[in-house]
Amino acid sequence: MLLWFRNDLRSHDNPALQFFLKNNYDNAPLKAVFFISEQQWQQHDWSAIKIDFIKRHAVALRDELSSLGIELELVDAATFEDQISYLQARCEKESIDEIIANSEVEFNEQKRDKAILALGINLKLFEADVIVPKGKVLNLSHQMYKVFTPFKRAWLTYVKQHGFDYLGKIATNTAKNATTETKTSASISSGWPLVDEIEKHVLPAFFAEKVSDYHSQRDIPSIKGTSGLSPYLAAGVISPRYVLITLINAYPDILIASDSEEFSWLNEIIWREFYRNLMFHEQRLSKHQCFNEKYQAVHWHYDQALFDAWCQGKTGYPLVDAAMRQLNQTGWMHNRLRMVVASFLTKHLLIDWRLGEKYFMNQLIDGDLASNNGGWQWAASTGCDAQPYFRIFNPIRQSERFDPKGLFIRKYLPELAGVPDKNIHFPHLFIEKNKKNIYWPPVVDHKEARLKALAFYKV
Repeated sequence: MLLWFRNDLRSHDNPALQFFLKNNYDNAPLKAVFFISEQQWQQHDWSAIKIDFIKRHAVALRDELSSLGIELELVDAATFEDQISYLQARCEKESIDEIIANSEVEFNEQKRDKAILALGINLKLFEADVIVPKGKVLNLSHQMYKVFTPFKRAWLTYVKQHGFDYLGKIATNTAKNATTETKTSASISSGWPLVDEIEKHVLPAFFAEKVSDYHSQRDIPSIKGTSGLSPYLAAGVISPRYVLITLINAYPDILIASDSEEFSWLNEIIWREFYRNLMFHEQRLSKHQCFNEKYQAVHWHYDQALFDAWCQGKTGYPLVDAAMRQLNQTGWMHNRLRMVVASFLTKHLLIDWRLGEKYFMNQLIDGDLASNNGGWQWAASTGCDAQPYFRIFNPIRQSERFDPKGLFIRKYLPELAGVPDKNIHFPHLFIEKNKKNIYWPPVVDHKEARLKALAFYKV
């Protein structure tokens, strides 16, 4: 057997790994492989910071697995075709009768796996990326839910009735386990610790100190009120089932306490499950097609200068610009702000959501096709259970509500440091009055853009 790590670089709650260890009946040398496929990753719009993050975890896992007697080889294979060729040649050379791996939901990954099976290679797959197996939560017509709230209710019912298959940790020889990395300035993702630190310290601290305030603080970008788990879930280095079991251990009634502060955080986990189920049932989403097919023929406007202004944080709307600069500088963006900037691109500038989706993937450390696609189609009103087309975020009101003193804005727009709080959310008139040239003029007028968007979507 050969163990193939993919989007699951972890020993904790990894069904493929556990099967591999339990079924080595002939005591053969334990071999595993992980492909460094940068060309393929770039074709999928993965960011440099995410690729670096994954490489760091691959090295750490290689060191950890050595304590289990598993030799993990990191193999350069530029594309999926190279992966297939490598596996075919290795199976023939070493008489490997079975490859063990965890499944991946995206279209190209499934196409690759089908090609491997077509070669006569026995590829045994498990599921490790969701809490409830995909395809189990269906409506009375045995179809995927197209609205989140009934999906959530059915998902909770399933978990309460059937539980979920959390496998726990594999005991390792801690004396040989070397998962602590040496920090180097060359690593562009070094601001994000390895998952071992998250499991031991960050997640327990979040559940003990912050999750009870999550509902009230999650939308305030100047506060570190979120868990920061998204890069780890997106890269598959932490198990969503482990995350849920840890939450249940801290709050045993969480599955029935839907009105609690803590449940607001669980709600985000269920959104992740929703989007991954959508992609499982609707593979066309992997091809960047609109879920709501009537929007497929929309003739989006395109203005390179406007798109560049959005990408660079130069729209003249401080909350939008600060959010985009956070993304460009850190590889991450606060969730509330993702909705604001996506709404601005699609409904103020009338630019195709797919350009925003691609730009996000090119920048984000937590870029995940299912969640990113779901979020962008929600904002653009083209998706499943999306906001209605006439709901258009006012970036000035969003700023006043969620960053009232401009703390977040000033962090990423230091040129506005001297602007009073009452003017910080739309400083254009203040700057004109005081004859200063410190900030970009607004690229569109909000009221005019809103009316254009309503007319555009009606057509």
